[in-house]
Amino acid sequence: MKTSYAFILAGGVLALLATAPVFISDYWTGVLLGMTGYVTLATAWALFSGPTRYVSLATVAFFGVGAYTVAVLNDIMPYPLVLLCAAGIGITMALVVGLSTLRLAGVYFVIFTFGLAELVRQTVSWWEVNVTYTMGRYVFLPFEGRHIYWQLLALAAVTFLISWSIGRSRIGLALKALGDDETVAAHSGVDVTRIKLLLFVISSTIITLVGAIQAPRWTYIEPSIVFNPTVSFMTLIMALLGGAMRLWGPLVGAIPLFLLFEWLSGTFPDHFSIILGLMFILIVFVMPNGVLAKFDSLRKGSKL
Repeated sequence: MKTSYAFILAGGVLALLATAPVFISDYWTGVLLGMTGYVTLATAWALFSGPTRYVSLATVAFFGVGAYTVAVLNDIMPYPLVLLCAAGIGITMALVVGLSTLRLAGVYFVIFTFGLAELVRQTVSWWEVNVTYTMGRYVFLPFEGRHIYWQLLALAAVTFLISWSIGRSRIGLALKALGDDETVAAHSGVDVTRIKLLLFVISSTIITLVGAIQAPRWTYIEPSIVFNPTVSFMTLIMALLGGAMRLWGPLVGAIPLFLLFEWLSGTFPDHFSIILGLMFILIVFVMPNGVLAKFDSLRKGSKL
């Protein structure tokens, strides 16, 4: 019964958000668009990194590949097929990376994913300069901000539904064991490698689609724009702030931090990266499990 009420409430909020661009200005539609994009990125990131505790900095690699796929194919294919191609490339790339690296752990995985993002950016840049003899592409699609926002909102809803479904499935139970102790989970019969690979592919594909859907927003795309490492760090901070182990954690972290980052980037453009790094350190030391976990511990403490 509670689940039914939750779905009705979520459906009402989703409908309200979908109608928002009709009543608000283009500026605020753009704000909603950016916020929805980061909510989806943070939720997709937490889908893999939350239960497995593998900190991935490859977010921008998949995000950028999705955007560049649209930039390359938008002139020769219908838009729905371009999105399917982007998803296919994301799946293929995630399978290759996952099969190669998911046996790594800890700092080694972090370093590899950071290096992967830089490798992809440099490879795309080299290809553009030396093969296509250009350094940027135009995206001409008949989309306004509200059209991009509606696509992202639909993707966000699907991402939450996937996360909720996994949490209530047998895979969710296996993930709890995996998160507590990977070795014990493997000895208990959990196919650790297969589950990690499945989650990594789902997470990476969603991230790729976020980049693909947002590509028309820029009109002109080049590697420095869509492969900006700030995307990876902002996604990570948002997920950690809310709580990567909670369904609503990324949402709780993404909304206030996105608004704060928007203000900081406009007010302190030369110091934004420094502030971003300080916030990351603060969150890790003060609330390593997120705001929601901190709130639960304080509530339990007050009852005692």
